[in-house]
Amino acid sequence: MTLRELLGVLRERLSLVIALPIIFALIMAVVTVFMPDQYTASTTMYVLSKTGDGTEEIRQTDLTASQMITNDVAQLIKSSRVRKDVADRLGLDNLSGYTTNVTSSTTTRILTLSVRGGDPQRAADIANETVRVTSDISQEVMNLQSINAVDEAIAPTSPSGPRRLRYIAVAAAAGLFMAVAIAVLLETLNVKARNGEEVEELLDVPVVGHIPALGA
Repeated sequence: MTLRELLGVLRERLSLVIALPIIFALIMAVVTVFMPDQYTASTTMYVLSKTGDGTEEIRQTDLTASQMITNDVAQLIKSSRVRKDVADRLGLDNLSGYTTNVTSSTTTRILTLSVRGGDPQRAADIANETVRVTSDISQEVMNLQSINAVDEAIAPTSPSGPRRLRYIAVAAAAGLFMAVAIAVLLETLNVKARNGEEVEELLDVPVVGHIPALGA
């Protein structure tokens, strides 16, 4: 099917092409109304390593070793032990409903920790307590000097998600795609000859004449 033929099919099914994206978008809009708001609290931390005399071991020129230590700390933050200790210190059964994300630069020992959940204050508390717990465990397990918070997380005042407009736009695009697919499928299944050219193509015989449609 050529592009011109496709456009002709879509013109014939224009109501479907318009209606289906609108229906999908409206359904998603209703669904997003019932989605709870999510809040993200962020903090940054600095990783300090040490030698036996307590001085820093990683210098600015040793970026590879610095990044390896930072990656180790990032994995430690995501460990079940850290999450369990954070929950215990905050008096929670667990941290279900709260997701943790850790990002870092390739040239520094600064980590950014983000906690996302339904309660803004609790998200901030979890982020700050995670820094303290990670510092304690890293000193015990990795022999680091400390992990210091550059700035503490504060409770966000506005939600970070869900991104309702994006969901609605994706739903509308999915509706458009489905409308095009249905239109093409219906056209493929339609074996009715609508003009002389299609008759010639189907029967492989020339058309020698046309009978005009007569009114009643």
